[in-house]
Amino acid sequence: MFDGTKIDPYTEDDPAAPLGVYGQSKWEGDEAVRRLLPRHLILRVSWVFGIHGHNFVKTILRLAQEREELRVVADQHGCPTYAGDIADVLLELAGRVGEIDANNAWGIYHYCGEPATTWHGFASAIVEKAEMDEKLKVRTVTAITTADYPTPAVRPTNSVLDCARLAARFGIRPASWREGLATMLFALHGR
Repeated sequence: MFDGTKIDPYTEDDPAAPLGVYGQSKWEGDEAVRRLLPRHLILRVSWVFGIHGHNFVKTILRLAQEREELRVVADQHGCPTYAGDIADVLLELAGRVGEIDANNAWGIYHYCGEPATTWHGFASAIVEKAEMDEKLKVRTVTAITTADYPTPAVRPTNSVLDCARLAARFGIRPASWREGLATMLFALHGR
């Protein structure tokens, strides 16, 4: 929902500037909830991966079994976020609804894994961790630019979220995406 031109992480108060239909739909969802429910909690997340569904981790694992070289974009920055960690945060917030109501702490919050990385950095970590438990065909994870990997949808160069508001109001700090990755790979491979 942000255009990616900001150098620093995006805060909840930064203006939305969607680059495409996907970002626009996220922004319109936020706006609909805000318009209809004065008492709302919106948790914005980024680069979600998990055991279920299609996601970047599963794609990289599949390609690492099929190809000797992976070419991955290295000039887009974000924060991978494990779905299990998102679920934990949502459960924590749900359990504190009384406190949220009493303190009028309704609103939008950002939550994502840490630290920030690039798609290339994330892919390299996936391959490195997966190689500890299985033989992969991949030999090289090559860094490329966004221009080297054109897609129909424009992607922001920076989608890093600032999670300080969630930490300040609720003491909820970002989890390590590397730990989430290890948890996911253990669940997928049982080792």
